[in-house]
Amino acid sequence: MPKSEYDVIVVGAGPAGATAAKAAAENGADVLMVDKRRELGVPVQCGEALSEEILKKLDIDPDPRWAINKINRAMLVSPSGKPVEIKQKKSAKIGYILDRKVFDKYLAILAIRSGADIRIDTFVNGLVKENGEINGVTLQGKKGEEIRSDLIIAADGVMSRVARWAGFDTTLGMEDIESGAQFKMVNVDVEEKSMMKFYFGNEIAPGGYIWIFPRGDDIANVGIGVMPKKAEKKSIEYLKDFISARPDLENGRIIEINVGGVPVSGPIEKTYGDDIMIVGDAARQVNALTGGGIDWSMHAGNIAGEVAARAVAEGDTSEGNLKEYEDRWRDEMGDSLNKYYKGKEVLMDLSDGDLDDLADSLQDVDFEKISLTSMLRVIMKANPKLMIKLRGLL
Repeated sequence: MPKSEYDVIVVGAGPAGATAAKAAAENGADVLMVDKRRELGVPVQCGEALSEEILKKLDIDPDPRWAINKINRAMLVSPSGKPVEIKQKKSAKIGYILDRKVFDKYLAILAIRSGADIRIDTFVNGLVKENGEINGVTLQGKKGEEIRSDLIIAADGVMSRVARWAGFDTTLGMEDIESGAQFKMVNVDVEEKSMMKFYFGNEIAPGGYIWIFPRGDDIANVGIGVMPKKAEKKSIEYLKDFISARPDLENGRIIEINVGGVPVSGPIEKTYGDDIMIVGDAARQVNALTGGGIDWSMHAGNIAGEVAARAVAEGDTSEGNLKEYEDRWRDEMGDSLNKYYKGKEVLMDLSDGDLDDLADSLQDVDFEKISLTSMLRVIMKANPKLMIKLRGLL
């Protein structure tokens, strides 16, 4: 018979939730992961790219079952077709292209092997509250079943209902969410397996970009993110138009379609309270410039899990005792996420001419030591006028 009481309940078993559950269980907490899906990792809602850095940080060895392609270069292409190449030194890697359907399950397996429990196909429809305290969750379709806990970790995605039930504002405006679509395509002319490509331009992807992420010799993720308030049609239509105009993609065949929204608002104002912490997309811990969130979610999830285990061991899950979570993730991630948010705001205001000028300014730069700061220094010397528009990044 399923247990009805735990130290910690993690709602959502994506990368943030599974990493939080693993960290909490490893540190002695009795943990339950709950997810509404029947299969973890489905549907896929991202480009499936991950940096090697977070794997090293969490001591996770890349597994070829889910780390399906190594990436060590990227190319940024301006509206007029000017390429800017970024490459890593031979001793370094940009990261991996993932199979999220396998990767998400793998993270859940790691959490379970660390001692966490899991219930899938289980829909949480409320919080158990007594005397102003959160004491667990209620389940839909389970005859009013309750599962009790001292602490909740909300990892239930972009429009987190758990966070909202706890009193946090999780609403998003049109300017705070990017509309995305991705095709998994076969019979694609993959020029270089180790290179990701990004295409910019307000005609092809207003307020965003198109990506081509190689998965193998002739398979690639081809996707797009656009800002709805700048777009004149659906993101998937922009993507179809891009593909039809490219010789390297025109013979490709689509074997999977994924669509969804990505929060690009920057993190929510506060990610903890009495008996609750909020992680991942639910907390808007996403790179607002690229829409990438797996790395950040796992990083924050790990911190939340460690703090959760300490708090329940001390018998104190009050807001004051959970503040460590927010202090740590903002110290370790906050500055970077804020810079990316500023970058997104700047990108929204750049014309196609500005993007071409930017590519011109970066043509002769040694990108083996790429950083936002070094890029800005180069642009400042090469194109002082453009720096006026980029000043928001300083």
